[in-house]
Amino acid sequence: MKITTIVIRILLGLLLMFSAVVYFFKLVPTPELQGPLKVFNDGMAAAVYLLPLIKTTELICAVAFLSGRFVPLATVVIFPITVNIIMVHSFLAPEGLPVAIFVILANLFLAYIHRKNYETLIASK
Repeated sequence: MKITTIVIRILLGLLLMFSAVVYFFKLVPTPELQGPLKVFNDGMAAAVYLLPLIKTTELICAVAFLSGRFVPLATVVIFPITVNIIMVHSFLAPEGLPVAIFVILANLFLAYIHRKNYETLIASK
């Protein structure tokens, strides 16, 4: 199970790192979007701070996953972004659904593996 955890953590980290680096360094031209996905993307771009904030969060969490440090924290911090990724690909861009499913399942798997770290967060007093 330990090797599986390391492999999933590294793959998720690499995927998030790739996504952030491509965004910040504009390594891949942005494809022409259409329909509701274009409206959604234009809205996120119009809120000037949102995409850089998301990609910075992805980059920081990717470094945590790749280094193996602060993994429980990175798992919690990246979770809202992974939920948004799965929702966007479920409703607006189904062609990216396989990668989105991997991202959400990898995040949930890492959260399950580190569940002991969250016991004090969810304990009722």
